[in-house]
Amino acid sequence: MVISNTPYPLFHPLSEEQQPLAVTRAQFGSRFPKEGQHVEFKAGASARGIQEAVTAFSNADGGVVLIGVDDGGKILGRDLTQRLEEGIHQAIAEIRNPGRYALTRLLVDDRPIVVLGVGARVESFAQTSGGRILVRRGPRNNALFDAELLTFLQTRTLDRFELRPAGISRGEASGRRLDELAEAYGWADDGRLDERLTELSLIEPTGELTVAGALYLLDDPAERIGKAFVEVLRYPDESADYDKRLEIRGSLDAQVMEATSAVLGELGTELVVLGVQRHELERIPEVVIREAIANGVAHRSYEADRSAVRIEIRPDAVTVISPGPLPVPVTEENIRDAQAPRNLAVIRVLRHFGLAEDAGRGVDVMQDSMRAELLEPPSFRDTGHSVEVKLPIRTAVTGRERAWVREVERRGEIMPTDRIILIQAARGGTLTNRQVRDITGLDRIEATRALQRLKRAGFLRQSGSRGGSTYALDGSLRPPAGLRLSATEMRAAVLALAEGHRLTNAIVRERLGLDRGEALDLLKGLVRDGLLEPRGTRRGAHYVQTRS
Repeated sequence: MVISNTPYPLFHPLSEEQQPLAVTRAQFGSRFPKEGQHVEFKAGASARGIQEAVTAFSNADGGVVLIGVDDGGKILGRDLTQRLEEGIHQAIAEIRNPGRYALTRLLVDDRPIVVLGVGARVESFAQTSGGRILVRRGPRNNALFDAELLTFLQTRTLDRFELRPAGISRGEASGRRLDELAEAYGWADDGRLDERLTELSLIEPTGELTVAGALYLLDDPAERIGKAFVEVLRYPDESADYDKRLEIRGSLDAQVMEATSAVLGELGTELVVLGVQRHELERIPEVVIREAIANGVAHRSYEADRSAVRIEIRPDAVTVISPGPLPVPVTEENIRDAQAPRNLAVIRVLRHFGLAEDAGRGVDVMQDSMRAELLEPPSFRDTGHSVEVKLPIRTAVTGRERAWVREVERRGEIMPTDRIILIQAARGGTLTNRQVRDITGLDRIEATRALQRLKRAGFLRQSGSRGGSTYALDGSLRPPAGLRLSATEMRAAVLALAEGHRLTNAIVRERLGLDRGEALDLLKGLVRDGLLEPRGTRRGAHYVQTRS
């Protein structure tokens, strides 16, 4: 392990050293000899202790919390379990304005410890959930009071761009927009409109619109405050040339609704026919598209007024790109757990219009909705000057498989992870606990519970016991043959159906679970190979076996 001359310790956000996965005790002792300005040891991980350390480091120069190490630097050990990770995220989520942070598992010889790297706040200040303001000084987390607190606050006042005066008078607000806002909030016509607008930070006490106010109270904010609109670009392939461009303007709530409709219109739906059942499958769930766009317009930087929110529609994905980096303390790694709205007034109003999820729920809803539809999860990328949210369209699960799972769900409620287990079983063969863990990411106990749950529901049957258990699809489910047969097997199945019978496209669709085009391709292939003969035309069209 190479030691650099950086003044920051290993795992500090500003450290330039590569982070190791393991160190020896001697290396650990040389890098972290004692607690100090940037280092704190913790034997445990109580919510209060985590909050105090993160708050103090956020208000100073950042630092590193080493969990599983006593005050003297002795390695006690503490593994980064899912429960511990969730507990740390929850403790930090209750801090007001923490710095960016990252969790890492580090092996010291044969013992794991947890490393929590915390960055300094560039603006504003952090407070514990109890309202205390702490600052790191040497090896201690000091609370600030009286004159010292006042001096600190004067140097840390946050200037939120959305709350700045927009240079637009109250009289220029659209009457239609004021009515729509009043309806969304359920306000009575009692002469208190301006008072309520001031409480929402949409107008100044002087009557001037704030930036947030302009975004909601003007018919077209982009005419006055830069590129406050959404640009939709459609690309036929992976090239840099788009073949369609749409500019969506208007108030933010109108932009979210219109942009969502535009994207859904471009994507269309996938029509799947299983037997006599028709299924229209969304390529991306509407709630996911709407939340990605809502986040884009609500959390973008409006200081970057030369850039619009951009939506790129490509054959394999929809990407929403919003100006400005992720707000502190959110990172690509902790985006599901950390919360920090850049434009608090903007997102609050958007939620009242019913166009954005509650605080802390947006990313959860997007990821969970994609998983529920057996689609790949969204990905998030912070380029430093913009945030990109990519929503994949393509998936390893076919439309027929997604439709079949919908039909299975009519027999009883199943969990999101159960869907992929059933599809794997429908593809043939047997499943083991290990295979389920590999395809779902569940641990051994969770995989066992899932398999037993599906068994009790009558979806799977079990063979063997304990470590030798295997599971297969219960025969009563009868998945469409198209989900489990190879091309050769499907040809054989069609020929078997044709023995002594007039075979139609509809019969093939119903028995094999194919759509009209797939059934026709299969039948044409058998005709081309001389195994079937076409007879009749139009409604009377059918196929018979070729006589030997």
